[in-house]
Amino acid sequence: MSQTGWTDKRPMSPFVSVWRWHVTMLVSILHRATGCALYAGAIVVAGWLFAIVSGPDYYAGFEMLAASIPGQIILFLFVLSFLFHALNGIRHLVWDVGKGFDPKFASFTAWGVIGLSVVLAILVWWAADLFPGLPGLVDGAYP
Repeated sequence: MSQTGWTDKRPMSPFVSVWRWHVTMLVSILHRATGCALYAGAIVVAGWLFAIVSGPDYYAGFEMLAASIPGQIILFLFVLSFLFHALNGIRHLVWDVGKGFDPKFASFTAWGVIGLSVVLAILVWWAADLFPGLPGLVDGAYP
């Protein structure tokens, strides 16, 4: 018997090293991580709004940071996080009505959330003309 009185050799609660990794586990962890990322992104959005109301000098500084490669990566990941979290939230709403618990269907919808969020993030980035060198919808290159 151990010092805590626990005689079973199994862990007292599930731990990631005990479980075989699968996509639904990954999506669950990513849902929490993207929720935290959205809080950080909200701070960036608040900084952007502060820069706008503070005048052209402040906005130019913010624009310079946002246009840098790290800034672009952060902004793309923010869009990706938002879309992933929203789509997975819809998946959770379906679960709330008691549907989608079959393991194969849950894995299918988990992969769907991952794939659709990546595709939609790329489409949003393209439509907003944010990919360097690629014409988007904003510049009027497409009808």
